Amino acid sequence: MSDIDLVTKVEAVLYLKGRPITKKDLSEITNSDINSINDAIKDLKNKYSNPNSAIELNAVNNSFSLELKSSLNEFVDDLLPSDLKTSELRTLATIAIKKKILQSDLILLRGSGAYDHIKELLDKKFIVKRKQKDGRSYWLSLSEKFFQTFAVSNEYLSKIGSRNNKQQ
Repeated sequence: MSDIDLVTKVEAVLYLKGRPITKKDLSEITNSDINSINDAIKDLKNKYSNPNSAIELNAVNNSFSLELKSSLNEFVDDLLPSDLKTSELRTLATIAIKKKILQSDLILLRGSGAYDHIKELLDKKFIVKRKQKDGRSYWLSLSEKFFQTFAVSNEYLSKIGSRNNKQQ
């Protein structure tokens, strides 16, 4: 993971967390100093300042997040299951990329808000939850409804997952 540049790491954290993150937290997560974080944020601001980009870097109370530009909300409303929030979709995408993940690992990746996302995704039957045999956590995996709703094949997810694992 050391060959990934800091801007890419900060971008990945902001995307995965799905909520505003402070510079201090970014510094701790990426094991980088605040000045380097400032430089990375400046680079991301430049990257997402392009008017043709669908994503924007938001800054609120010295915390940062990556969000879909509000001008696209009406366009994407029909593309997504209407009852899933963006943060829930990101949690679902994380499960999809991993194919099977321990709930405890997902919470580490997505933050404590993922408990609510998991509950919603279970209620809407997009994921299934099974008790871990030798531990206290649960295995989370995709349900048949996920594959039907999103028209994604298991083979496609395997390709994405294997590429993702090679990059880590």
